[in-house]
Amino acid sequence: MNMKKMLPVSRRKRYTSLGFLGLLCLSVLILISVPNTVHAQAKVGTTGVQFLELGVSARAMGMADAFTAVSDDISAVYYNPAGLTSLLGREAMFTYIRMPADINYGFGAIGFPLESIGGVLGFGVYGLTTGDMIERTYEQGPGNGTGREFQANDIAISVGYGRYLTDRFSIGFNIKYIGEYYADESASGWAADVGTSYDTGFRGFKIAMVITNFGPDMNMVQQDYPLPINFKFGSCINILENHDNFVTFSIEGTHPSDNLEKYNMGLEYIFKDRFILRSGARMHYNEDGFTAGGGLRFPFGEDGELRFDYAFQDFGILTEIHRFSMLIAF
Repeated sequence: MNMKKMLPVSRRKRYTSLGFLGLLCLSVLILISVPNTVHAQAKVGTTGVQFLELGVSARAMGMADAFTAVSDDISAVYYNPAGLTSLLGREAMFTYIRMPADINYGFGAIGFPLESIGGVLGFGVYGLTTGDMIERTYEQGPGNGTGREFQANDIAISVGYGRYLTDRFSIGFNIKYIGEYYADESASGWAADVGTSYDTGFRGFKIAMVITNFGPDMNMVQQDYPLPINFKFGSCINILENHDNFVTFSIEGTHPSDNLEKYNMGLEYIFKDRFILRSGARMHYNEDGFTAGGGLRFPFGEDGELRFDYAFQDFGILTEIHRFSMLIAF
């Protein structure tokens, strides 16, 4: 396996008091999520800015987005900021997603360790655009409309930070600016993510949890709407480890504030640390299910890596979705 993913010796010192604080943070995360769990069934489809839930990594979607515990590259700034601690050097990622109805979605991120204070800092930008659409009104019907064209655009800019509290337990935070721009109307707000990750030290077995998009309501056309808060709990384990073959199995459950529980599971197979295959399943989704993908790794510079990933997502009657990602570690 790539030696870049191994923890440096300097991070292997235990701090008992910080470990207790880490466990306390886990408890707080669970308590915060309880109100959402209780009321989720009564709030189906009531949140806005749904582009925040689309997923930004071809690698993650190839594993059906069961990525909360796996998160070990710069996409952790989206999936679980506690996973930023896996970055031992600078990383950058770019993703392009072709959605149904000519909707385009993109993501870019960069992260780097902070030598002076410790931990890892990550920045992410992701946005969705519909392109030009014809403006139509009720009076004019489905014809040529008013003769005016408009766009619907969404954007989020995030800053994340993750660090180890003990040699195995890490925590991360993420703050993001959110903007929606529809024709002559706009809305803006902010949200936060809080995540944790615990590495048991046995075959890469990790347990992780994260709360995403926690923040105040946004307002569009004098109407308030809540953010799509989501609580995720997941784990992963390396079910095969040898010189040429490496297989990771991951599973997670999610409880969004506007829907019922959903479950994801995925597999990632790496051959000779170069060729990668992935597959997964997403359960309890209306129009979603099977995912698959693959990737290629190449050495870059002295200790760097260049990775290309692709993912296919079956989206039922809405046809399929294709994701393409490129990651550079340098």
